[in-house]
Amino acid sequence: MQEYLHFASNHILLFAALAAILATIAWVEFQRIGSGVKHLDANEAVRLMNQDDTLVLDVREDAELREGRIGKAKHIPLRDLDKRLKELEKHRNKNIIVYCRSGARSARACAVLRKAGFEQVTNLRGGLIAWREAKLPVRKR
Repeated sequence: MQEYLHFASNHILLFAALAAILATIAWVEFQRIGSGVKHLDANEAVRLMNQDDTLVLDVREDAELREGRIGKAKHIPLRDLDKRLKELEKHRNKNIIVYCRSGARSARACAVLRKAGFEQVTNLRGGLIAWREAKLPVRKR
C-alpha cells in the first residue's frame, strides 16, 4: 500500500486525470439512467417493432440517407427535431424507436422527445451500425 501512495504522490497529474475520467464516466452513466429513455439492441428493437404500431425515427442528416434506412422510418434530422415535433404528435402515446448512425445523436433526440412529453421513447443502441452488424435489412431509397 505504501508503494501506491508513493507512486500517487509522485504522479499527481496522472491521478488527477484518472479522477476526472472516472467522474465523467459516472456523470454520463447517471445522466443515461436518469433520463428515462430505454436503450435497446437491434434484436430487441425488432421485437418491439413487431409487437405493435411502433414509429421508427431516423435523426441522421440528409446526406447519410444514402446508407439506407430501417424499414419505413420517418426521417427528421436532429437539428430540425424541435421545429418538427408537431409531425410526431399522433405518435405521442405509441412506442418510438429513435436511431442515428451510432446511437449518440439518437440519445439526444430521445431526450428532446422526453422533454416534449413523449413517454415511450427508445434509443437504438449502436444505431444503424449495430443494426447492420446484426445482419438486419436496410432499405435503400
